[in-house]
Amino acid sequence: MIGKLSGRIDSISGSHVIIDVGGVGYVVTCSGRTLREMGAVGDSASLRIETHVREDAINLYGFIDALEQDWFRLLTTVQGVGAKVALSILGTVSPEQLGHAIAAQDKAALTQADGVGPKLALRLVT
Repeated sequence: MIGKLSGRIDSISGSHVIIDVGGVGYVVTCSGRTLREMGAVGDSASLRIETHVREDAINLYGFIDALEQDWFRLLTTVQGVGAKVALSILGTVSPEQLGHAIAAQDKAALTQADGVGPKLALRLVT
C-alpha cells in the first residue's frame, strides 16, 4: 500500500496529477482543492495517498492534508458515494465547510458537487 508520495509535479491534467518520485511517475487522482493548492509543474509536492486495489486496477487518490483524506474515507462509506463523487464533493466544499453543511443539513451546498443529487444529499446529511 502506498500511504504518501513526495516528489516533483510532472504534469497536471483534469483531475489527475503525475508525481515524479525518483524517475517513476505516479498518476494520482485528486480533488480540485488539492490540485489548486499543491503548486505548479516542476514544484515539489507531498501528498497523502489512499490506495484502492481492484482486480483490474490500482488507483491512487491524493490529498493535501489529513483532514481531506479523513473526509474522503468517511464519504466513501455512504451508499452511492464512490471515490469520484467523494472527490467532487471535496473539490466543491472544503473539509471545514463540509462538517458545518452536514450538521446544518444544508443539502443545497452538497448538491453543488457533480454527481450529487437531492436524494444523495439527503443521505449524506442523515
